[in-house]
Amino acid sequence: MSKVRVYQLAKQLGVSSKELIEKLKGLSVEVSTHMSTLEDEEAKLLLELFTENEENRNIDNSKEKPQEEKPQKEPEKPSKNVEKKSNNKIEKSNKKNKSKKKTNASKEEGHNIMVEKGEQVIQIEDKITVKNFSEKIDKNPNEVIAKLIKLGVMASINQEIEFETAEAIATEFEIKIEKSISEVVEDNDLITIPIDDEKDLKVRPPVVTVMGHVDHGKTSLLDAIRNTSVTEKEAGGITQHIGASEVEIDGNKIVFLDTPGHEAFTTMRARGAKVTDIAILVVAADDGVMPQTIEAINHAKAAEVPIIVAINKIDKPGANPDRVKQELADRGVVIEEWGGDVISVPVSALEGTNIDTLLEMILLVAEMEELKANPNRSAVGTVIEAELDKGRGPVATVLVQNGTLKIGDSVVIGLTFGRIRAMLNAKGKRVKQAMPSTAVEITGFSEVPEAGDQMVVVDDDKTARDIVSKRKDKIKEEQIKKSQKISLDALYSQVQQGTIKELNLIIKADVQGSVEAVKQSLEKLSIEKVIIKPIHGGVGAITESDVLLASASNAIIIGFNVRPTSSATALAKKEEVDVRTYRIIYNALEDIQAAVEGMLDPEFKEVELGKAEVRATFKVPGVGTIGGCYVIEGKILRNAKIRLVRDGIVIHDGEIGSLKRFKDDAKEVATGYECGIGIDNFNDMKEGDIIEAYEMQEIKR
Repeated sequence: MSKVRVYQLAKQLGVSSKELIEKLKGLSVEVSTHMSTLEDEEAKLLLELFTENEENRNIDNSKEKPQEEKPQKEPEKPSKNVEKKSNNKIEKSNKKNKSKKKTNASKEEGHNIMVEKGEQVIQIEDKITVKNFSEKIDKNPNEVIAKLIKLGVMASINQEIEFETAEAIATEFEIKIEKSISEVVEDNDLITIPIDDEKDLKVRPPVVTVMGHVDHGKTSLLDAIRNTSVTEKEAGGITQHIGASEVEIDGNKIVFLDTPGHEAFTTMRARGAKVTDIAILVVAADDGVMPQTIEAINHAKAAEVPIIVAINKIDKPGANPDRVKQELADRGVVIEEWGGDVISVPVSALEGTNIDTLLEMILLVAEMEELKANPNRSAVGTVIEAELDKGRGPVATVLVQNGTLKIGDSVVIGLTFGRIRAMLNAKGKRVKQAMPSTAVEITGFSEVPEAGDQMVVVDDDKTARDIVSKRKDKIKEEQIKKSQKISLDALYSQVQQGTIKELNLIIKADVQGSVEAVKQSLEKLSIEKVIIKPIHGGVGAITESDVLLASASNAIIIGFNVRPTSSATALAKKEEVDVRTYRIIYNALEDIQAAVEGMLDPEFKEVELGKAEVRATFKVPGVGTIGGCYVIEGKILRNAKIRLVRDGIVIHDGEIGSLKRFKDDAKEVATGYECGIGIDNFNDMKEGDIIEAYEMQEIKR
């Protein structure tokens, strides 16, 4: 017997998948997502039923008579079993609906009485914390939390709830609330960004980011979608910049952002810019899930965007899509065919196989997400990339997210301002305006903005100049009282204040087994006040990407037998990310448990002194192996502790046996000088190894 998808039935009925799911739930037909299946005969029965209900409604409306409850007309019998099952469900549903109508009627009467008494209707924002909501409706927070739990919403007193959830709770208390149409005003700014009325919002195209492991075919897939040859134009066939392109399918537009890596994706999110609606995860069918694939999954999950998996290269002889699905399931991405909620599409970018299906699935997910914007207002957007062009000056690619951007608009973009002089669309053509979900290249402002900066249209140039001036003054003040990132040392006090509910961790180790073991051990340390949540785990050195993810997610990085790269260390200092490295797993477990319980002893701290690269090795009789080294950072001290790092993995931790400059002993060797280093009881030095010198420094309490 054939089966029908929910979204296919929705198309036949001319309604959205979301509306149909609600109708089916009303009839007690169990469906979870738009990809759920119905038996063919059951689908036919439901099709007849909904069509008949619509016809009856039209007849009643034409006669202009009040609706009366009539017994459900029995549809034709395609199957006795299906008929019996469906009728039982419909009968149960009718009983439920009758009881709901009575309840709703009594509540509506209560609301009418309240209005008649002249009581004020409470207005709340689009999102509100449980505490503030409780105060507004004059109820005890515990009562509100209890009601939330009944609705299946687990929220603490300081967490935010959506307006729809608040409305459901208010109904339980027989209190009427309305969504406030207020204006958001930035601190110390003259910018006011109005919140749009629901009736002004119109459906907008989805913005899609393509992510995945290197050489799995991200750019080739985009080429197949937009029928271009970007890969051939770029060095080595690898994307070197952030690009934006648009495609149209059946009159529906889709905007694609092609990122060079997950760092750009996370940098924007770290700066508070959510530009992506859907993430396409590209996985090669002949290669499977790789480190950057896992990284992409974790970044997409952290950004809370829906994922569509494109299993690429299915045309290759060694392609095995089922193995890819299994590996994804092991990483928490369960494909809908296997009982999950993630859509997967097998594709071949090279041969153009199933590209139309992938685009159709993007539009389907976009429909479920109900993406909307108001085109009839001043524009708000986000900078995707920016550069200084020799002929045109500062140039930025901006994604318009709301409103319509026009030539001549005065704009504020982060710490720069200006007037839009020219706009080019994704195809390089000049345009006079850009609607929501449109990427355009703009010129006409004072300096080069940063990726992730928000663009807002203001009244005039003077206003824009004043706002930027105030922002610069504000940044100077904030540098003094900068918001503190979470660290193990400060964890206990923040837990006590209620500001930390989850401790996010990023775990890097020398082998995958250690990553999994640490994850499981750390999750067991969760206590009532704080949940320990590993958000990413990987093998190899701690990189800039890890630091950016930690910064965006307010996480601590834990490393086992691995070290951060020099650039990652510098970025961690800049972003104030706490990076902890260990040789023994139990030391990390003890530290985190002690930090959660407020007993962490921060008496000693590791201080990095310098790094030297081994450029040659010499075997000296009676002494052992000596490394001919070049100091690349800081300085190497004779009495310092050292660790030998190979490809980001710690090979040995010990002490310096000898330090020489030419034939003479040296107390220290600074950056830019050569030296010979011998390590106590260790001879396995190789060219390319990094020797890190450090000392344990006592810290006063």
